[in-house]
Amino acid sequence: MRKIANEELGRINKIDYSNSVRSKAVVVLDNIRSAMNVGSVFRTADAFGMEAVYLCGITAVPPNREIQKTALGATDSVPWAYFNTTREALIQLKDKNYKIIGVEQLDESVSLELFKADRSQYYAFVFGNEVNGLGEDTLDLLDIGIEIPQFGSKHSFNIAVSAGIVLWQNWLSSR
Repeated sequence: MRKIANEELGRINKIDYSNSVRSKAVVVLDNIRSAMNVGSVFRTADAFGMEAVYLCGITAVPPNREIQKTALGATDSVPWAYFNTTREALIQLKDKNYKIIGVEQLDESVSLELFKADRSQYYAFVFGNEVNGLGEDTLDLLDIGIEIPQFGSKHSFNIAVSAGIVLWQNWLSSR
């Protein structure tokens, strides 16, 4: 067994990636405190071909040194937009017929493995603040809530880990 060299991976360059067909999904970050978490989400969004990342409220925006540490250039390959409030971003997405999915422990949320993406549907996955989760002012805009099953003593994942799990499941179920 040997590690595969970067040249052997067959990755496309930034220009070809920018022009490639993307997922019908946007990642919405609701007041994320850590710029390093933001960078990690950009990198994950690149890996799964997300349409864009929407940065809302106090969420850091590029260029930012801490974002760049973890994004490793993904802020150049994944389109992004900033909104003063998450509500503003979600209203714009609803107007474009996106289904708004809150990743949160809600009284009506469904377990992630039960969520099956519809290839014809556009989605917005909303990830909340590291401490408080999704803002109360966004809950009435959600079409569905999904929850990642957990089996330990903690009740949440790091936002970047949550994004990785949810975006992988979305990619897998939309195939």
